[in-house]
Amino acid sequence: MTKQDLIAQIKLKKSFLCIGLDVDLNKIPEHLLATEDPIFEFNKQIIDATHHLAVAYKPNTAFYECYGLKGWQSLEKTINYLNKNHPEIFTIADAKRGDIGNTSTMYAKAFFDNMNFDSVTVAPYMGSDSVEPFLAFKDKFTIMLALTSNKGGLDFQAQQVSEDEKLYQNVLKQSLTWNNNEQLMYVVGATKAEYFKGIREIVPNHFLLVPGVGAQGGNLKDVCTYGLNDEVGLLINSSRGIIYASKSQGFAQVAQEKALELQTEMAAILIEKGIS
Repeated sequence: MTKQDLIAQIKLKKSFLCIGLDVDLNKIPEHLLATEDPIFEFNKQIIDATHHLAVAYKPNTAFYECYGLKGWQSLEKTINYLNKNHPEIFTIADAKRGDIGNTSTMYAKAFFDNMNFDSVTVAPYMGSDSVEPFLAFKDKFTIMLALTSNKGGLDFQAQQVSEDEKLYQNVLKQSLTWNNNEQLMYVVGATKAEYFKGIREIVPNHFLLVPGVGAQGGNLKDVCTYGLNDEVGLLINSSRGIIYASKSQGFAQVAQEKALELQTEMAAILIEKGIS
């Protein structure tokens, strides 16, 4: 998928919603536990109910890896289902990988070649040679952690590295010197809405993946005020607020209603900004 493909879907659906598929067997409706693959069945019903409202899905791989081989198989079935039935959807492997070059290449092959995700999240702490192997894959995107929504993120990311620059700002600037940096996207937490203006001054044209709206307290309107660009440039992720809105037999319908609330708000913002 290209950047223009993603933008076209955003304009078509009037949505920049990403739904996080972070499946905890202790939180899904009990009736699904009797199915052959509860994780996949849960994901399938969520996807079937919300795919017309979302432009991206983001499984966090930890929620699959913790169940061993069966969990990994559920993840493979989920991505295969998306690629077969909804190829227009942008897929994100939220894996937060990042290691020395040859290891990063193998991580990239796992998610891009083997599982055919459109993108993967990475941690930049080890520098350019840990990220550039991901960027070598054509029409694939690398979503780099920049300023995360968790409280502890500020322990390092907001440290002052010079008189007028914090560490996350330095990381953003450095990343723009890397090979194929046009294939970068960045994770910026919605709970840090006041930082978006400065981030956009550094990376005006890149997409930002924004977790933290809803359950973590982030505000969609605040993020859009400072984070939107002429091509939208935002993917707003919601996980718990949508997928765990109900544990009833009709959980997927309730998830659809929650997704529709966000999509409706997004459509109004796009109209207001003159993006169509």
